Amino acid sequence: MARINVNPNRMELSKLKKRLTTAVRGHKLLKDKQDALIKAFLEKARAGKELREKVEKELAECYGTFVLSRAQTTPEVLEQALMFPGASCSLSVKWRNVMSVMVPEYDVEQEGNPVNYGFVSVPVLLDTALEQFSKLILRLLEMAAEEKAIRMMAGEIERTRRRVNALEYVMIPNYKETIRYISMKLDEQERSTLSRLMKIKEIVSA
Repeated sequence: MARINVNPNRMELSKLKKRLTTAVRGHKLLKDKQDALIKAFLEKARAGKELREKVEKELAECYGTFVLSRAQTTPEVLEQALMFPGASCSLSVKWRNVMSVMVPEYDVEQEGNPVNYGFVSVPVLLDTALEQFSKLILRLLEMAAEEKAIRMMAGEIERTRRRVNALEYVMIPNYKETIRYISMKLDEQERSTLSRLMKIKEIVSA
């Protein structure tokens, strides 16, 4: 705990008391914000974990269908079928405020048909796999937005925690120690002044 280097006078004492009041109020607000952020973070983290498990399960199903379709044809036919994509995606990003943290929301628009080849030598399972992957893109982007929001909220929690600790363990104790020091100095000055006045009174009376 360190004392702030200021002149021990009443003006500085008044300024420090105001700063201490502001620091205490700010500490309370930041502490409330930190608690609310942690609560929102835990809820979002649980939802993100559930979403990731669902997406991983769907992704495994998509790859399983694709592997089966690949086993039913030759690599050359498969490469030729997938050489020119028939569908395209456009992505836009919007931002929304969650507990003072701006988190992204991805909006994707799909155009065209992923099945863009002849059906003679291509297995039917490849159509199914491509349709599954096309639907899965939306889920993958939803998961990406959720996990990005979780990382941003975690960063904001850490920054808020550092501010709370700085106020709680550095600034507020320093203000209190300096106020105590100035108050003691002023009391000493008052006692010294009173002692001199009494001495002068004694001299005058004599």
